[in-house]
Amino acid sequence: MYLGNADIRITQATERKVRKMYRILKKEKLTENTYLMEVEAKRVAGTCEPGQFVIVRTDAEAERIPLTVCDYDREKGSVAIVFQCVGAATYKMARLEEGDCFQDFVGPLGRPSELVSQPLEELKKKRILFVAGGVGAAPVYPQVKWLHERGVKADVIVGSKTKDLLILEHELEAVAGSLYVTTDDGSYGRSGMVTQTIKELAAEGKQYDLCIAIGPMIMMKFVCLLTKEMGLPTVVSLNPIMVDGTGMCGACRVTVGGQVKFACVDGPEFDGHQVNFDEAMRRQQIYKTQEGRAMLKLKEGDTHHGGCHQCQ
Repeated sequence: MYLGNADIRITQATERKVRKMYRILKKEKLTENTYLMEVEAKRVAGTCEPGQFVIVRTDAEAERIPLTVCDYDREKGSVAIVFQCVGAATYKMARLEEGDCFQDFVGPLGRPSELVSQPLEELKKKRILFVAGGVGAAPVYPQVKWLHERGVKADVIVGSKTKDLLILEHELEAVAGSLYVTTDDGSYGRSGMVTQTIKELAAEGKQYDLCIAIGPMIMMKFVCLLTKEMGLPTVVSLNPIMVDGTGMCGACRVTVGGQVKFACVDGPEFDGHQVNFDEAMRRQQIYKTQEGRAMLKLKEGDTHHGGCHQCQ
């Protein structure tokens, strides 16, 4: 189909208008390789809830990156995301500055936190503990903030390897009932893993009805092993294993309670005591190579994909 000059100008103007919708309003360097960006995305900001995620692309040729919503402002029409530079796509994102725009900013995706749908009076009776590891502090923050705005107090443990890698401490402190900071090397706050702090709080007489743990897979695994022994129901977010974000790539296939689930369409939150973490982590390693992805697709057959259930 032929496009005249007028049509081309209209198309270009429309593209510029769309691009402006995803303008970066704020950029903040949180650690050496971790960034926070506040992005203008009015439709996403108007409907997203704690626990959901978005997919971003810097340009038409860029990789799709699923990122959990860190915060949102409905009146301002903005959504905050936090990401680590771990590959070419995220390093490219880190080069964007305030005023630059994302090509795509799609969402909200995934299911909101179960807290959102629970009766407020029931929530106020619950003693809730959040455990955040590394960048897991980003998806924990909007949930704790949401509870705080409704008069529900929740305690938070936030852990990192060192003080230099700790993020969102002051933001979490402002909305948490009590905030416990721990570093693996003891350089700040309490010393040791987040599981050590859970044990210490229990020894101090702290009791909880629900634990929500978000962070690296290995961290969530050991938190769940501990809380299962303690009889403490635990919810985990499996956003670390998402790649495509739509259920079509098969990357986030996981077994939960003996059933096949896909983190991006069935989650990202699941009963942590039902998740087969060992299988999920092995699968993560295999999925990193082209040969591994081909092997998984062959081995898993029709159950390899989620979402549309008809990808070839």
